[in-house]
Amino acid sequence: MAFQIHALDPSPYAPLFGLNEQQLAVHNARRVIATSNPGFPCRVSLADAAVGESLLLVNHQHLRGSTPYAASHAIYIREAAEPARIAPNSVPEVLLRRLLSVRAYDAASMMLDADVVDGRSLAPMLDALFARDDVAFIHLHNARPGCFAASVTRA
Repeated sequence: MAFQIHALDPSPYAPLFGLNEQQLAVHNARRVIATSNPGFPCRVSLADAAVGESLLLVNHQHLRGSTPYAASHAIYIREAAEPARIAPNSVPEVLLRRLLSVRAYDAASMMLDADVVDGRSLAPMLDALFARDDVAFIHLHNARPGCFAASVTRA
């Protein structure tokens, strides 16, 4: 089964980059500097920031709608990030090197299945989940901190 991992669109967050710390706080956001690599995974570029690189730490609502599973969590966005273009059936390095929580949902955004996987074993798990007719989409989260990592659809 073919899958497609999607990066976030940076446009909703672009206006935040020019704000000072007090203005960012009004939006529940903060500017941070990457102190390690890996350690600051950008959800737009789907790559870890370089040490010393500036990012925004923002809240992202990753599951909307009339569902008990509606949710948001903190994410990093690199200030100069270009949206990643991930080939179908490919897993970016930023996901391969992490322990991931994989959550499968139906068309009504109700969770059908969930598991934890080493990123190096993600592709076969995605294939198996999308082999189910009732799975509409999948969300990936970094398992330990719980933050949203990427969405996945059928390719």
